[in-house]
Amino acid sequence: MQKRPRVVVNVEASADGKVALTRNALLMHRPSSELWASMTPQSPDSVAIDVMESVRQRYGCNAVLEGSGSLVSEDEIPARLPTYDGDPVGLYEHFLPVDVIEQRSPLHMWFTVVDSRGRVRWTERHENWDALVLVARSTPADYLGYLRRERICYLVVGEERVDLSRAVAAMGTELGVTCILSNAGGGLNGALLRADLIDELHLKLAPALVGGLGTPSVMDGSPLAVGEFPTRLQLLSAQSDAAGAVRLHYAVRRESGAERP
Repeated sequence: MQKRPRVVVNVEASADGKVALTRNALLMHRPSSELWASMTPQSPDSVAIDVMESVRQRYGCNAVLEGSGSLVSEDEIPARLPTYDGDPVGLYEHFLPVDVIEQRSPLHMWFTVVDSRGRVRWTERHENWDALVLVARSTPADYLGYLRRERICYLVVGEERVDLSRAVAAMGTELGVTCILSNAGGGLNGALLRADLIDELHLKLAPALVGGLGTPSVMDGSPLAVGEFPTRLQLLSAQSDAAGAVRLHYAVRRESGAERP
Protein backbone atom coordinates (compact mmCIF):
# COMPACT_ATOMS: atom_id res chain seq x y z
CA MET A 1 0.00 0.00 0.00
CA GLN A 2 1.33 3.43 -0.95
CA LYS A 3 2.09 5.68 1.98
CA ARG A 4 0.21 8.94 2.09
CA PRO A 5 2.24 12.04 1.24
CA ARG A 6 4.22 13.60 4.06
CA VAL A 7 2.62 16.84 5.30
CA VAL A 8 4.93 19.62 6.49
CA VAL A 9 3.42 22.78 7.97
CA ASN A 10 5.32 26.05 7.60
CA VAL A 11 4.11 28.99 9.70
CA GLU A 12 5.33 32.49 10.48
CA ALA A 13 3.73 33.93 13.59
CA SER A 14 4.06 36.68 16.16
CA ALA A 15 5.48 35.78 19.56
CA ASP A 16 1.89 35.30 20.80
CA GLY A 17 1.15 32.83 18.02
CA LYS A 18 -0.90 35.07 15.69
CA VAL A 19 -0.60 34.45 11.94
CA ALA A 20 -2.44 37.58 10.81
CA LEU A 21 -3.02 41.14 12.00
CA THR A 22 -6.81 40.85 11.96
CA ARG A 23 -9.24 38.18 10.77
CA ASN A 24 -10.04 39.85 7.44
CA ALA A 25 -6.69 41.47 6.56
CA LEU A 26 -5.07 39.17 3.98
CA LEU A 27 -1.30 39.08 4.36
CA MET A 28 -0.92 38.77 0.59
CA HIS A 29 -2.26 42.31 0.17
CA ARG A 30 -0.97 45.72 1.19
CA PRO A 31 -0.78 47.29 3.71
CA SER A 32 -0.95 44.09 5.78
CA SER A 33 2.00 42.48 3.96
CA GLU A 34 4.25 45.46 4.70
CA LEU A 35 3.15 45.71 8.33
CA TRP A 36 3.73 42.00 8.82
CA ALA A 37 7.21 42.15 7.28
CA SER A 38 8.14 45.06 9.56
CA MET A 39 7.65 42.87 12.65
CA THR A 40 10.94 41.09 11.94
CA PRO A 41 13.89 43.51 11.67
CA GLN A 42 16.75 42.66 9.34
CA SER A 43 19.57 40.75 11.00
CA PRO A 44 22.97 39.59 9.66
CA ASP A 45 22.41 36.21 11.33
CA SER A 46 18.78 35.89 10.24
CA VAL A 47 17.06 32.57 10.93
CA ALA A 48 15.07 32.87 7.70
CA ILE A 49 15.36 29.87 5.40
CA ASP A 50 13.66 28.70 2.21
CA VAL A 51 11.50 25.97 3.71
CA MET A 52 10.04 24.99 0.35
CA GLU A 53 13.47 24.40 -1.14
CA SER A 54 14.48 22.47 1.98
CA VAL A 55 11.55 20.04 1.78
CA ARG A 56 11.97 19.70 -1.99
CA GLN A 57 15.55 18.58 -1.51
CA ARG A 58 14.82 16.30 1.44
CA TYR A 59 11.47 14.78 0.49
CA GLY A 60 10.92 15.63 -3.17
CA CYS A 61 8.06 17.92 -2.14
CA ASN A 62 5.90 18.72 -5.15
CA ALA A 63 2.79 20.43 -3.75
CA VAL A 64 1.96 23.41 -1.57
CA LEU A 65 -1.36 23.80 0.23
CA GLU A 66 -3.42 26.88 1.03
CA GLY A 67 -6.93 27.53 2.26
CA SER A 68 -9.26 29.70 0.19
CA GLY A 69 -9.23 32.20 3.08
CA SER A 70 -5.60 33.02 2.26
CA LEU A 71 -6.69 34.23 -1.18
CA VAL A 72 -10.21 35.59 -0.64
CA SER A 73 -11.27 37.37 2.55
CA GLU A 74 -14.45 36.18 4.22
CA ASP A 75 -16.33 39.43 3.52
CA GLU A 76 -15.31 39.56 -0.17
CA ILE A 77 -17.98 38.72 -2.73
CA PRO A 78 -16.37 36.82 -5.63
CA ALA A 79 -17.29 37.64 -9.22
CA ARG A 80 -20.45 35.86 -10.33
CA LEU A 81 -19.93 32.87 -12.61
CA PRO A 82 -22.06 31.81 -15.61
CA THR A 83 -24.78 29.31 -14.79
CA TYR A 84 -23.85 25.76 -15.71
CA ASP A 85 -26.68 24.58 -17.96
CA GLY A 86 -25.53 21.01 -18.66
CA ASP A 87 -26.00 17.80 -16.70
CA PRO A 88 -24.01 18.41 -13.49
CA VAL A 89 -23.54 14.72 -12.63
CA GLY A 90 -20.30 14.37 -14.59
CA LEU A 91 -18.83 17.43 -12.88
CA TYR A 92 -18.56 15.58 -9.57
CA GLU A 93 -15.69 13.38 -10.70
CA HIS A 94 -11.97 14.22 -10.48
CA PHE A 95 -10.94 16.56 -13.29
CA LEU A 96 -7.37 15.76 -14.30
CA PRO A 97 -7.03 16.49 -18.04
CA VAL A 98 -4.25 14.54 -19.71
CA ASP A 99 -2.91 17.60 -21.54
CA VAL A 100 -2.23 19.24 -18.17
CA ILE A 101 -0.96 16.16 -16.32
CA GLU A 102 1.47 14.98 -18.99
CA GLN A 103 3.22 18.34 -19.44
CA ARG A 104 4.69 18.39 -15.95
CA SER A 105 8.44 19.05 -15.76
CA PRO A 106 10.84 17.77 -13.06
CA LEU A 107 10.45 21.18 -11.39
CA HIS A 108 6.65 21.05 -11.50
CA MET A 109 4.68 22.03 -8.38
CA TRP A 110 0.98 21.86 -7.56
CA PHE A 111 -0.51 24.99 -5.97
CA THR A 112 -3.32 23.33 -4.05
CA VAL A 113 -6.26 25.20 -2.54
CA VAL A 114 -9.11 23.88 -0.40
CA ASP A 115 -12.21 25.57 -1.82
CA SER A 116 -15.41 23.60 -1.35
CA ARG A 117 -17.48 26.82 -1.53
CA GLY A 118 -16.03 27.82 -4.90
CA ARG A 119 -14.75 31.27 -3.93
CA VAL A 120 -11.35 31.55 -5.65
CA ARG A 121 -11.17 33.10 -9.14
CA TRP A 122 -7.99 32.02 -10.95
CA THR A 123 -6.40 34.98 -12.77
CA GLU A 124 -2.67 34.08 -12.76
CA ARG A 125 -0.53 31.39 -14.36
CA HIS A 126 3.09 30.66 -13.48
CA GLU A 127 5.69 28.52 -15.22
CA ASN A 128 6.17 25.07 -13.68
CA TRP A 129 3.11 25.55 -11.46
CA ASP A 130 -0.43 24.23 -11.92
CA ALA A 131 -3.44 24.94 -9.76
CA LEU A 132 -5.18 22.04 -8.04
CA VAL A 133 -8.48 22.70 -6.28
CA LEU A 134 -9.85 20.41 -3.57
CA VAL A 135 -13.66 20.42 -3.72
CA ALA A 136 -16.61 18.45 -2.34
CA ARG A 137 -19.91 17.17 -3.66
CA SER A 138 -21.52 20.29 -2.16
CA THR A 139 -19.39 22.60 -4.34
CA PRO A 140 -21.60 24.60 -6.74
CA ALA A 141 -21.81 23.15 -10.25
CA ASP A 142 -21.22 26.64 -11.68
CA TYR A 143 -17.79 26.66 -10.06
CA LEU A 144 -16.83 23.19 -11.25
CA GLY A 145 -17.90 24.14 -14.77
CA TYR A 146 -15.72 27.23 -14.51
CA LEU A 147 -12.70 25.16 -13.44
CA ARG A 148 -13.20 22.83 -16.40
CA ARG A 149 -13.43 25.72 -18.87
CA GLU A 150 -10.19 27.12 -17.44
CA ARG A 151 -8.51 23.69 -17.56
CA ILE A 152 -7.85 23.81 -13.82
CA CYS A 153 -7.47 20.40 -12.18
CA TYR A 154 -9.63 19.44 -9.22
CA LEU A 155 -10.22 16.49 -6.92
CA VAL A 156 -13.68 15.74 -5.49
CA VAL A 157 -12.89 14.60 -1.95
CA GLY A 158 -15.74 14.90 0.50
CA GLU A 159 -19.48 15.38 0.79
CA GLU A 160 -20.45 18.62 2.56
CA ARG A 161 -16.84 19.79 2.88
CA VAL A 162 -13.38 18.66 1.83
CA ASP A 163 -12.23 15.53 3.64
CA LEU A 164 -8.55 16.28 4.17
CA SER A 165 -7.54 12.66 4.75
CA ARG A 166 -9.12 11.67 1.44
CA ALA A 167 -7.63 14.72 -0.26
CA VAL A 168 -4.06 14.01 0.86
CA ALA A 169 -4.39 10.34 -0.09
CA ALA A 170 -5.81 11.23 -3.53
CA MET A 171 -2.99 13.67 -4.20
CA GLY A 172 -0.62 10.75 -3.72
CA THR A 173 -2.48 8.12 -5.72
CA GLU A 174 -3.82 10.33 -8.53
CA LEU A 175 -0.91 12.75 -8.99
CA GLY A 176 2.12 11.07 -7.47
CA VAL A 177 2.54 13.75 -4.79
CA THR A 178 5.09 12.62 -2.20
CA CYS A 179 5.17 15.60 0.15
CA ILE A 180 2.83 18.55 0.75
CA LEU A 181 3.99 21.85 2.25
CA SER A 182 1.15 23.69 3.97
CA ASN A 183 1.58 27.46 4.03
CA ALA A 184 -2.03 27.83 5.13
CA GLY A 185 -3.62 29.81 7.92
CA GLY A 186 -4.76 28.62 11.32
CA GLY A 187 -8.11 27.20 10.21
CA LEU A 188 -6.72 24.77 7.67
CA ASN A 189 -3.67 23.94 9.79
CA GLY A 190 -5.98 23.20 12.70
CA ALA A 191 -8.04 20.89 10.48
CA LEU A 192 -4.87 19.08 9.40
CA LEU A 193 -3.98 18.71 13.09
CA ARG A 194 -7.35 17.21 14.03
CA ALA A 195 -7.12 14.82 11.08
CA ASP A 196 -3.69 13.66 12.36
CA LEU A 197 -2.08 14.55 9.05
CA ILE A 198 0.82 16.75 10.19
CA ASP A 199 4.27 15.16 10.19
CA GLU A 200 6.53 18.20 10.71
CA LEU A 201 6.19 21.83 11.76
CA HIS A 202 8.49 24.71 10.83
CA LEU A 203 7.59 27.66 13.06
CA LYS A 204 9.20 31.08 12.81
CA LEU A 205 8.31 33.56 15.57
CA ALA A 206 8.66 37.29 15.03
CA PRO A 207 9.68 39.50 18.00
CA ALA A 208 6.29 41.23 18.12
CA LEU A 209 2.86 40.88 19.72
CA VAL A 210 -0.41 41.17 17.80
CA GLY A 211 -3.12 40.18 20.27
CA GLY A 212 -6.81 40.36 19.50
CA LEU A 213 -9.61 37.96 20.39
CA GLY A 214 -10.41 35.94 17.28
CA THR A 215 -7.25 36.89 15.39
CA PRO A 216 -6.09 33.74 13.54
CA SER A 217 -3.40 31.73 15.31
CA VAL A 218 -0.99 28.95 14.35
CA MET A 219 -3.61 26.24 14.92
CA ASP A 220 -7.30 27.17 14.99
CA GLY A 221 -10.37 25.04 14.39
CA SER A 222 -12.22 22.65 16.67
CA PRO A 223 -11.03 22.37 20.29
CA LEU A 224 -9.77 19.22 21.92
CA ALA A 225 -12.38 16.92 23.38
CA VAL A 226 -12.47 16.71 27.18
CA GLY A 227 -9.67 14.38 28.27
CA GLU A 228 -8.08 14.27 24.83
CA PHE A 229 -4.29 14.54 24.75
CA PRO A 230 -2.59 17.37 22.83
CA THR A 231 -0.42 16.37 19.89
CA ARG A 232 3.12 15.87 21.15
CA LEU A 233 6.14 17.21 19.29
CA GLN A 234 9.81 16.34 19.15
CA LEU A 235 12.15 19.32 18.79
CA LEU A 236 14.54 18.83 15.89
CA SER A 237 16.23 22.23 15.92
CA ALA A 238 15.97 25.72 17.45
CA GLN A 239 17.64 28.93 16.29
CA SER A 240 17.45 32.60 17.19
CA ASP A 241 19.01 35.71 15.70
CA ALA A 242 20.18 39.10 16.95
CA ALA A 243 16.90 40.73 15.92
CA GLY A 244 14.95 38.45 18.25
CA ALA A 245 13.35 36.11 15.71
CA VAL A 246 13.20 32.42 16.61
CA ARG A 247 12.93 29.41 14.29
CA LEU A 248 11.72 26.06 15.62
CA HIS A 249 11.55 22.77 13.73
CA TYR A 250 9.48 19.94 15.16
CA ALA A 251 8.46 16.42 14.19
CA VAL A 252 5.08 15.11 15.32
CA ARG A 253 5.36 12.22 17.78
CA ARG A 254 2.84 9.48 17.03
CA GLU A 255 1.24 7.46 19.82
CA SER A 256 3.57 4.56 19.08
CA GLY A 257 6.45 6.85 20.04
CA ALA A 258 7.97 6.71 16.58
CA GLU A 259 7.74 9.57 14.14
CA ARG A 260 6.70 8.90 10.54
CA PRO A 261 9.72 7.95 8.39
